[in-house]
Amino acid sequence: MPASLFDQYLDEPANPLVQKAVDEGWIPLGYTCSYVPRVLLSIPPLFPVRVRAPGVGDTELADIYLSKLTCSYTRSLLEFAMDFRYDFLGGWVHTASCDHLRRLHDNLCYLMPPDFSHILDVPHRTVKEGVAWYVDELRELMAHLEAHFQVSFTDEAVITAVNEENDFLALLRSIAELRKQDCPPLSGTEFHRLLLTAFKSPRHLVRKPIEDFRDRLKEGRRTENHRARLMLVGGQLDDPRYIEAIESTGALVVADRFCTGSIPGLSPIPLGGNPLLSIAEHILSAPSCPRMMEDFDKRLKQIVDAAADFRVDGIILEYIKFCDTWGVESASLVDALRKAGLRVLVLEREYSGTGLGQLQTRIQAFLESMGK
Repeated sequence: MPASLFDQYLDEPANPLVQKAVDEGWIPLGYTCSYVPRVLLSIPPLFPVRVRAPGVGDTELADIYLSKLTCSYTRSLLEFAMDFRYDFLGGWVHTASCDHLRRLHDNLCYLMPPDFSHILDVPHRTVKEGVAWYVDELRELMAHLEAHFQVSFTDEAVITAVNEENDFLALLRSIAELRKQDCPPLSGTEFHRLLLTAFKSPRHLVRKPIEDFRDRLKEGRRTENHRARLMLVGGQLDDPRYIEAIESTGALVVADRFCTGSIPGLSPIPLGGNPLLSIAEHILSAPSCPRMMEDFDKRLKQIVDAAADFRVDGIILEYIKFCDTWGVESASLVDALRKAGLRVLVLEREYSGTGLGQLQTRIQAFLESMGK
């Protein structure tokens, strides 16, 4: 199957699968952060869409309202919103996960108030009190969704949504696991295209293309003669061109631990007696963003364990310029990873795929420093 299979679903904010679902009466809800409970946005007729700004150029309109010191991801989303590129959405669900995304919510509500908009407050700790706080936040979200969209959030409906989400994540994990092979049947670029498509498309329509892709991988070629196996770590990355540029040097990206990646983005939600409590505990603990205080050691262990599991030769730590959370985290994380015996390259970048030639040069030098 060609690498371009999923490109048709990534070129525009509303891909053909989203449009088909909207025509069938489904309601897409845009979200921008892993701390948004996708599973609660999956109660029919709702479905979640992780919002991107593919092919964004400058941010001339957004820069009127957002400082240039705001990350370019946030400015790009506001630019697309002001250009009416997200008008297909039935609403937005935001989080107060960082000041930048808070400003996106504020400006959208001020400039062009959506029919539905909700912002979740997210605690900075995963202790019992933080989980209880977040459960209350989820209850408020469900009440708002029920009142606006007449959706019923019964325990049975939530449990069904969790089971269906876990089943879908298991499908994606079955493909992610193939990357552990000596010669995986897909590149990191292909996998990232697949994952982005999965998180921005209605699950009931995107499942079949993904299953077909998985089945054909069993018969396809293998990625051979790669110079090094790399792992990407960091914040928001939803432009496959970055990974494509990295792999153009002969490297192979076999693992990804970032906001839109598979680690730990594909981990299942363990169901307990209280489904809402299970969802809250999972969402607060799984992403383990640097915004979560006291979880540095957990994040470090997760990365080190994945590096061993996927047998990586080096780690690329990437983050968008002016990202406060990952900018602060990077210094401590690089030092800790190097002490753990891992080779690390730090890349500060913009959201859009710019400076790819310079990126390739730095990757080449990184590979050579490893003797690859």
